[in-house]
Amino acid sequence: MSAPSVGLRERKKVATRQALHEAAVRLAVEHGLDRLTVEAIADAADVSRRTFSNYFANKEEALLWSDRVRMDRFLALVAARPRDEPPWQAMSAAALELVDGNAHDPRWIAQVRLLRRHPSLVAQQVAQYADAERALAELVAARLAPGTDVALHARLLAGELLTSLRVAVQQWIEDPSSPLHGVLARALTLAAPASPPSASR
Repeated sequence: MSAPSVGLRERKKVATRQALHEAAVRLAVEHGLDRLTVEAIADAADVSRRTFSNYFANKEEALLWSDRVRMDRFLALVAARPRDEPPWQAMSAAALELVDGNAHDPRWIAQVRLLRRHPSLVAQQVAQYADAERALAELVAARLAPGTDVALHARLLAGELLTSLRVAVQQWIEDPSSPLHGVLARALTLAAPASPPSASR
């Protein structure tokens, strides 16, 4: 199969996954999570139930797809920061760049509000964050000076950053009078380690 054909096929997969996610969020907001079914999502996206299963394991996974995409984007932004940048500074800059593209997305806002009302979604989001924390800690560890407990220290810094991001978003959702970027910047400043160690490279 030629490269253009592979590219087209992958683009169609991305489009189908995004259509299923958007249909899930729209239906959940309109009718409530309890009434949301996989069949309804598939119908709204104009695909079969089997096609849905090829992309998502359940309706919760479809609802939270944008969170996974957003977290993958965040990890890529952290990895792209200058190698000599201290870990907290690198993560903070990446987080601020990440939220700049989402603060005014009504679908994202609707999803965050939906999460606040449904513990089952929150539980699944926590599991996603745990995966992200491990991946972020690996990036952080490479920026820490060699020594004891590097892995533990990296995991603590990663957890602190992701907690700051989550709390800032929730604070902004409750009181959107200030831009999300500003709320997150304040949260990151308050949570910053006094003297973040970095690798001497």
